[in-house]
Amino acid sequence: MEPFLRKRLAFLSFFWNKIWPAGVADPVSDRELEPRGAEFPAEPGSPPAPARLFRALSDFRARCAGELSVSRGDWLFALQEDGEYLFARRLSSPLCTGLVPITCVAKTSPEPLSDQPWYFGDISRTQAQQLLLSAANAPGAFLVRPSESRRGDYSLSVRAQAKVCHYRISMAEDGGLYLQKGQCFSSLEELLSYYKANWKLLQNPLLQPCMPQKSQEQDQWERPRSEFVLRRKLGQGFFGEVWEGLWLGSVPVAVKVIKSADMKLDDLAQEIRTLKSLRHERLIRLHAVCSTGEPVYIVTELMRKGSLQAYLGGPEGRTLSLPLLLSFACQVAEGMGYLEGRRIVHRDLAARNVLVGDNLACKVADFGLARLLKDDVYSPSSSSKIPVKWTAPEAANYCIFSQKSNVWSFGVFLYEVFTYGQCPYEGMSNHETLQQVMQGYRLPRPPTCPAEVYVLMLECWKGSPEERPAFSVLQEKLGDISRCFYPTCT
Repeated sequence: MEPFLRKRLAFLSFFWNKIWPAGVADPVSDRELEPRGAEFPAEPGSPPAPARLFRALSDFRARCAGELSVSRGDWLFALQEDGEYLFARRLSSPLCTGLVPITCVAKTSPEPLSDQPWYFGDISRTQAQQLLLSAANAPGAFLVRPSESRRGDYSLSVRAQAKVCHYRISMAEDGGLYLQKGQCFSSLEELLSYYKANWKLLQNPLLQPCMPQKSQEQDQWERPRSEFVLRRKLGQGFFGEVWEGLWLGSVPVAVKVIKSADMKLDDLAQEIRTLKSLRHERLIRLHAVCSTGEPVYIVTELMRKGSLQAYLGGPEGRTLSLPLLLSFACQVAEGMGYLEGRRIVHRDLAARNVLVGDNLACKVADFGLARLLKDDVYSPSSSSKIPVKWTAPEAANYCIFSQKSNVWSFGVFLYEVFTYGQCPYEGMSNHETLQQVMQGYRLPRPPTCPAEVYVLMLECWKGSPEERPAFSVLQEKLGDISRCFYPTCT
């Protein structure tokens, strides 16, 4: 081996003279190894010959200048094989050549993974979940990606209804690939073919490769998280925290910070899609989203006075006159009328989800529970969180939501407005509230509430959803009341 190394790596002559003084023969072999087949691939982009391609089975750290450090999973092109060592070129960056123990590598054949529709080479576990749970993919969609926890392994991610299952594809000592020990395959394609036919071993069928979404660069809403600085926590809800922040160091914004553990990924994707599609002066305006990685940011305009519930209960809110309270009611009815026209049900309309700006403009916010209705009603899973005291009885009992259940919630919202943010059904548990409502109990008229407005509240709380008014009617009647009582304020 000495002559071969001296010839091929002449620049290390000082090192070779140290370990092989002149006149001492190579103890492994005193013959010169012919560099047969030692050429690199003809073109930088052309694939290596399969017989010369190896993969590192374990990490190896060079012990001297002639050896090559490799990490598990590295691809190597063999320049020369000789007994216990492989003289190879590492194909991953940085490109280097050197000696690697033959026990650390295994001969393999190249797989053009980038050409496979099921291979996603640069996404994380969270991104895989978001892709598979997107509207473009159905149960049975799958993808393969590099393992985040173990270099050289892969992960198989499969959509199973409303969740994603992840399976590690490990590399065996001989370079083969397996999901279950004892069932080894020479390639990912061979492995996937087997589990497509024997999907019961995974308990999830592999039906079609995951459909990719358009690149984030094409999405005008997607911005890097580094553009935003969080300054002050404003509040916390079911699905995350809300912060006051700065965009690009100068634009004040509100940032909703969401972790995947706090919200289902399909619910989160739905919230983002809903916000992007809505444009109305009485609805909170979306500025940007950061949906790559965690936590997810939903960035909206900043309403400096915070939620209407907190504002009404504070020193400034408690001094507000009835004309301003009526103005709040009219503004929210207008925003909900827009949602009604778009066939969107909010499912969590309450004073805490209405935000107030410096000029006392009100905007409906928090679409974490919003849904676009294909029919007249929407029935979520029984595990959904429901704000019982604001929820219509048919929705609380049977999880059937509609525009008319939104109207019921608007009646409770009016009660909050005219009690300056007081909690409805105070002193009652959720169970007691629902029982009382089913028996015909209705919230009493607040002392500051005009009788005409209380009549509208009772209409919102009709037991039969069909008897409740539309938001367009509520907006018109509230406007008439405001003009009748306070003509100079409208």
